[in-house]
Amino acid sequence: MKGGSVIGGAIALLLLAAGSPSAASAQEALQPYQLVRSLQLIQDRIAGGDHAALPMQAKLLEMIDARMRDANAGDFKEPKNFRALLVYGMSGGNPVTVAAAASRAMTDPQSLAIAKGVVAYLNGRPAEAIETLKPIDPMSVPADIGAFLALVKGSLLAADDPATALRLLDEARLLSPGTLVEEAALRRSVGIAAAQGDAARFALASTQYVASYLYSPYASQFADAFVSGIIALHMAISQDKIADITSMMDPEREKVIYLRIARHAAIDGMTELSAFASAKAELGRNGNGNQDDPRTQLYSGLSTMTSASVDEVRAKLGKIDRGKLSQSDRDLLDAAQAVAGEVVAPVKAAVKADAAPATAAKGEDAKSAAEASADPANADLPPVEGAMPDQPAVASSDPVVAASDPAKDASAVSPPPAPQPAETPAAAPAPTGAAPVVQASAPVATTDAQDPIDAAVTSTRRQLDQIDQLLGAAPK
Repeated sequence: MKGGSVIGGAIALLLLAAGSPSAASAQEALQPYQLVRSLQLIQDRIAGGDHAALPMQAKLLEMIDARMRDANAGDFKEPKNFRALLVYGMSGGNPVTVAAAASRAMTDPQSLAIAKGVVAYLNGRPAEAIETLKPIDPMSVPADIGAFLALVKGSLLAADDPATALRLLDEARLLSPGTLVEEAALRRSVGIAAAQGDAARFALASTQYVASYLYSPYASQFADAFVSGIIALHMAISQDKIADITSMMDPEREKVIYLRIARHAAIDGMTELSAFASAKAELGRNGNGNQDDPRTQLYSGLSTMTSASVDEVRAKLGKIDRGKLSQSDRDLLDAAQAVAGEVVAPVKAAVKADAAPATAAKGEDAKSAAEASADPANADLPPVEGAMPDQPAVASSDPVVAASDPAKDASAVSPPPAPQPAETPAAAPAPTGAAPVVQASAPVATTDAQDPIDAAVTSTRRQLDQIDQLLGAAPK
């Protein structure tokens, strides 16, 4: 009941601050640690999916900032208040306020070092932050700051020392289970494990996140890392495991996750994964299929570009309602239709002349074939119009617990920050080293002659490679 009384007092204080002239005196009556504890309880509710608490969080951060700026050396004689200052800073607080308050505090050198490292972290100086915090073991300090310290250090070391980063994130979860700290630690673990190629760790962290924090306002960031991880680890993680994880989601989130996987996999040429994800997105759950969703039709069509009948693919693409697609997906549809159209376009055979023709007629045939092969019309097929280059996501530099992040659930599944649709210049030339993908039904070459169908499929594959440039915004 103690936690409930603290948060109840914080709520009463928020109501006072909204319209009472005595709000300032009421705010001063609470110690900094009481305000910060209230903030943590609200954040934990947010992590569990209570998005209605977001405005309360914003107001509390504002009040804590004012209280910390007014705090004097006497306030920080109480160790809990200085630890509250550190927690406030590591919760995405104002680094100017943290630095100013720490300069007035009389406390132990280790606590001052943590404050210095936190300020460096918040001000975007990771090298200084790592150097300052490196000797401090999160497990050796009080748990209320140890969890946040482990989260900060784990985030800082994610790129340079991922193994240590994962261990620190585990410590953060151990010290603060069921909180926004654990939510953030799990979310970061998913991305690090995928980057390391650790499929088992990726699957475990994803399962734990979906089981506990699927409705967090930061779940869209998890969704982005999860989809990227599935693409990166597609050879190491089974479709059954993917299905096990997504089965814990609600039907709408599951559908959007599969749509995103299908889109990325189709563009990257992972036809088996794309077909699996497209089928899952179409199937839906509890008999509520999504066969009429134009996105599932598009991604399913892309996944069969090199395996199904060209006429079947063209017919399927032609039935898609363009008006229900995002601009980036309309560009993708245009590219796919252009590729399918080029497959059935007339192709001039490039036939080698025999080295020693037996007759004059064969010699004439060889001459004609050589001239045909030199014809510019036999060059690579024209680039796909409307192709859109990749837009790499800007690296997120959110605070350890991004207190002011807007609420975005996974149903939107927009990356943080989401790549936005760009202008659509003509596609760049296809890579010259693109490996041809020949249909299973294509005849095996038994002579030096190049079969016209092989030539068409090879050129088509070059066009498919250009679809790699069409990674615009995620499905909406």
